[in-house]
Amino acid sequence: MLVSELSEAELLNCFVPDLPAGQAQLIGPGDDCALIAAPDARFVTSTDMLVENLDFRRDWSTGFEVGQRLAAQNLADCAAMGAQPTSLLVCLGVPRDLEVQWVKDFTAGISLRCREAGVGLAGGDLSGAPVIVASATITGNLDGAEPVLRSGASAGDIIALAGTLGRSAAGLSLCEAGYIQTEDLYTLPESLRAIAADSLRIFKAAEPPLTAGVEARQAGASAMLDVSDGLLRDLERICQASETSARLDSVLLKHYIEPLTKLAAWLNADVRQWVLAGGEDHGMLATFPLGVPLPKRFHRIGECVEDGKTELYLDKMPAPAVLGWDHFRKETRE
Repeated sequence: MLVSELSEAELLNCFVPDLPAGQAQLIGPGDDCALIAAPDARFVTSTDMLVENLDFRRDWSTGFEVGQRLAAQNLADCAAMGAQPTSLLVCLGVPRDLEVQWVKDFTAGISLRCREAGVGLAGGDLSGAPVIVASATITGNLDGAEPVLRSGASAGDIIALAGTLGRSAAGLSLCEAGYIQTEDLYTLPESLRAIAADSLRIFKAAEPPLTAGVEARQAGASAMLDVSDGLLRDLERICQASETSARLDSVLLKHYIEPLTKLAAWLNADVRQWVLAGGEDHGMLATFPLGVPLPKRFHRIGECVEDGKTELYLDKMPAPAVLGWDHFRKETRE
């Protein structure tokens, strides 16, 4: 059945009754606005979107995976401020010839991630569009604490990451090489199948370590964001906001490089490009003052080295001139 065969009310009735309601959701879908509790009279909020054929392809990803992906990237933004997510609002534009099942799968994917995070899917909007366009707006609670901004890092701070690097980029390379579905991976050497399956899954629907954001805030993180556009690009954002320079340690980065090395060789890809510039793993990239014990899931990858400048180094050399994803242009650092 196509969406054009249903009225808007009938389409909404296919999924709205099954949407999750979080503890902070006082009034959900059905009125002109949802009502969300804000216990400390403040909330963090962010929005993100996905556009078909720019951010995802229907021949690569299911509606369920796209829904999970949209939820994950919004939940990660909230976590990167050190906040506990509370509610999500979703807008969806779809073409008339889209299968109703795709919409139901999409909302099921979002609902799964929201339930896992204890978040209510509080409402949104539904419209027609030439291609699928989906956006979500998240709110989060800081429980009276201060948010962790990008601007708090300083020389001497430790740079650490919770989550994965390079896996989503590896998954993209797999899809581009024709390894799109799990069954396609059986043509790979057996030794590569597990890491390939993991990378493909993360590319289609990232699995950010959401609770690590609050853990980092509670541990005393000085700056934080989630890695959505690549390690170098996002670390540079911290450096620019904090007016400090950063040095990554190639030995410490082996933790992320070595598991992907053989897969990259098989695909004739650059594993360092995956790890340094590949985005959408949505791991938590944070800085911590020297002497602060790192939370369990954080792995040290470098340090902030000099205030007043915004340079990036890999060991003692300037970092490679790759900056990760940009929607409107490709850049290299001079």
